[in-house]
Amino acid sequence: MKINLGWVSNDDFASKNAGMPKNNPKTDEQLLDAYSQAVINVVEKVSPTVVNIDVQRFLTGRSRNYQPLTQEVRGNGSGFIFTQDGYILTNSHVVHDASKIQVTLSDGRSYDAEMIGDDPDTDLAVIRIHAPNLIAARLGDSQSLRVGQLAIAIGHPYGFQTTVTTGVISALGRSFQSRSGKLIENIIQTDAALNPGNSGGPLVTSHAEVIGINTAIVMAAQGICFAVPINTAKMVIPALMRYGQIRRGYIGIGGQNVHISRRLMLSHELAVDTGIFVMYVEANSPAAKAGLQEGDVIVGFNNRPLRSIEDLQKLLTPESIGVRSQLTILRKNRKLVVGIVPEESSSSVSG
Repeated sequence: MKINLGWVSNDDFASKNAGMPKNNPKTDEQLLDAYSQAVINVVEKVSPTVVNIDVQRFLTGRSRNYQPLTQEVRGNGSGFIFTQDGYILTNSHVVHDASKIQVTLSDGRSYDAEMIGDDPDTDLAVIRIHAPNLIAARLGDSQSLRVGQLAIAIGHPYGFQTTVTTGVISALGRSFQSRSGKLIENIIQTDAALNPGNSGGPLVTSHAEVIGINTAIVMAAQGICFAVPINTAKMVIPALMRYGQIRRGYIGIGGQNVHISRRLMLSHELAVDTGIFVMYVEANSPAAKAGLQEGDVIVGFNNRPLRSIEDLQKLLTPESIGVRSQLTILRKNRKLVVGIVPEESSSSVSG
């Protein structure tokens, strides 16, 4: 499954419920005030960490006369400071192949930025500026998220500074293809409105903690937006800061987290009650060669239980590349063990 990314009431009812207690306007007003105040507090804490990113790229091609042609292209996105010494997290697609990166802070100061590391497979990148008196965002725990909780997106869509939208976490554990062609797993889905230029900005909880990096919208839909979970960023950031890129294994599935019934859990002596539901298998991938099928539920890797897609990502280390491993799966209520050899992600080979 591929996704194109980018970004009553009636009189009868009233009569039947005439005896029900009426809403207290004062209570409703207090609830709305509390909601507004929660959002205001978050924005006041987080917005000083959010930056506007302007980039320049040179694209090469050929003119109508087949002559070499170089064209300058400008782009815009968002990001946020995560260390007080100027490291900034954003989307890979915002800064990838940029010849110049300029960062504008919330107070209007502008600085040239240097590329530190870029990972197209997770659509994450780290850049850095050298500036005094910086405020860093506080990172949360995306593993603890629950569907329905408040989500606040802050960014610079179309260059409009510090634009805020609110919504809820509408789904967890989604997957879609990154621009590198690889699957980004465990994506957060939210209905907090995103627009071009929001990419790279933070998705924040009511406790002013960053739990996602806004990355994409479904162009043909309303209220379906995606963010890379901050726990994925926590795994990627150290390697980007040290090596500038990520070397990882991949198996080539699209999946989402799923609950396993207690009956299956007990009958197959599983250590966990969740697993990874295989939504599709990439052609010619390690998963395809291993015989994985749509509908399989992955519950273990090398005899280690897997609770989520994030658990699998943690185990697909550089050391797993080219090494024959074992996946424990449930297929039509049967427990099977299949051999698989993770390959190196092509984008990490090319850098």
